[in-house]
Amino acid sequence: MVVAPSAPKLSLQCEAIGPDTTTLRSLDWDRSRFDIEFGLRNGTTYNAFLIRGERTALVDTSHAKFRETWIPLLKEQIDPTAIDVLIVSHTEPDHSGLIGDLLDLNPDIEIVGSKVALQFLKDQVHRPFQSRAVKSGEELDLGINPDSGVQHRIEFLSAPNLHWPDTIFSFDHGSGILFTCDAFGLHYCSDEVFDRDPGAIAPDFRFYYDCLMGPNARSVLQALKRMDGLPEINTIAVGHGPLLRDHLSHWIEDYREWSGQRSKGERYAAVCYLSQYGYSDRISQAIAHGIGKAGAQVQLVDLRATDAQELTALIGDAQAVVVPTWPAEPDSDLQTSIGTLLAGLHPKQLVGVYDAFGGNDEPIDAVAAQITQQGQKQAFSPLRIKQLPQGSDYQRCEESGTDLGQFLTKEKTIAAMKSLDGDLDKALGRISGGLYVVTASQGEADSLRRSAMVASWVSQASFSPPGLTVAVAKDRAIEALMQVGDRFVLNVLRQDNHQTLLRHFLKRFPPGADRFAGINTLDDVAKGGPVLSDALAFLSCRVEQRLEGPDHWIIYAVVEQGNVADAEAATAVHHRKVGNHY
Repeated sequence: MVVAPSAPKLSLQCEAIGPDTTTLRSLDWDRSRFDIEFGLRNGTTYNAFLIRGERTALVDTSHAKFRETWIPLLKEQIDPTAIDVLIVSHTEPDHSGLIGDLLDLNPDIEIVGSKVALQFLKDQVHRPFQSRAVKSGEELDLGINPDSGVQHRIEFLSAPNLHWPDTIFSFDHGSGILFTCDAFGLHYCSDEVFDRDPGAIAPDFRFYYDCLMGPNARSVLQALKRMDGLPEINTIAVGHGPLLRDHLSHWIEDYREWSGQRSKGERYAAVCYLSQYGYSDRISQAIAHGIGKAGAQVQLVDLRATDAQELTALIGDAQAVVVPTWPAEPDSDLQTSIGTLLAGLHPKQLVGVYDAFGGNDEPIDAVAAQITQQGQKQAFSPLRIKQLPQGSDYQRCEESGTDLGQFLTKEKTIAAMKSLDGDLDKALGRISGGLYVVTASQGEADSLRRSAMVASWVSQASFSPPGLTVAVAKDRAIEALMQVGDRFVLNVLRQDNHQTLLRHFLKRFPPGADRFAGINTLDDVAKGGPVLSDALAFLSCRVEQRLEGPDHWIIYAVVEQGNVADAEAATAVHHRKVGNHY
């Protein structure tokens, strides 16, 4: 059953997904931004679920933007007063935005969630409610459905930091469905309830993991261990995107492989944040994502929800520590955590500070002074947020993280370069390529994000449609703007006039710096990014596929538009002597 949309870009869907189990999907077709301001090319969904045993449970609600349509749809399925239990997977507003409305309709409902989730929820709904805190191994028995004869016994698994500190998974032994909220999800909106077309959703599945789950790879592995102890799972009912059923083992193994790769080694950066305070969680995710792009290990740490013993270990063992500004007058529990944080620092660590933009922050310079009093080196310049965080702010935070990640992996990078056989190194260096500048731009005004890089690993890859490949190092800033569906511009440099552009775009830019300052560009000529006025030619391209290599992404793009400024000029060529660096 598909319900008519309440607005052109919003719709609802209600489908049976298992024995006595129904999903209520809120389809947000054109949402373009989420969390750390990464772009959404295919919208997103917010999924909730009804489980009917002898008693009835609702798993999560929806985003507040669906209030006018979601509540009536719920009423079509069940009298809200007949819902016995609300299971809160976690309290992020896109899943808990209608809990207050549900309490208005059914004040006697019992809310089940992690201890941290119930604490957060009290601050969100501002009213008393019946509750039960649960942790791994505890169960909720909904009894036997009188029509199907299926007993719905819910087992809970703690899954902190996936990607909020209050997350729990819920496994229904009766249906074999595991409800995971954000974990295993993806921002992808379609009428297809299940993962029938893995090729269509795979790029978004990977992008979602890299942005939100990758910085918590150690926590992902712990959650996978808990899942391994369950009976057979036949469906993962995610909070965003299509439910995973038809290719379930593939998605689980992807998470296992990716998280294992990210958790190799013991050296890591601890990026701290304060849940439900300002923009701390989103900014910390941007920084952590940047660190991970450079191949460095990273661990997000919630200063509110992490107990003292674990916090001491996470801070003390980290090679670098990044912290937010905290409230000028923190509550007693947070003050204790801050004290534990400061006590856990040691002189050999790198430290960085960012503005949480919580409205009543301790000044960033005062926080920086507190955490560097033992002589620690600065990980990056303090990240000052002077207005409501916009796309450029998140880009600057991500690039600061990447710079830190490159420093942390410097020795590993040098060792890899030296390990290449000398003759092989010289032979590889004889592979030549043209010289190009890739430019990309997304958003407008305050949300504008744009970047550029020099490229020489470029090749035509298809005739029909015309296509090309570009190899982009994983730690390049522009990589975030070259996801499937994104557009970019390939500027071809000319042999007799390329040195000025080459020197400009090869220099190391500070995080967030305008790559195009002082460069003549044509901004409205091509879709995807600026055209360099002094380029020999340009090609406007749309990313079609991404192939992952050890340290580069191979981007295949369809060429949509192009032009040549001088038909007689030649393309600049790059000749190397060795193959272990550009």
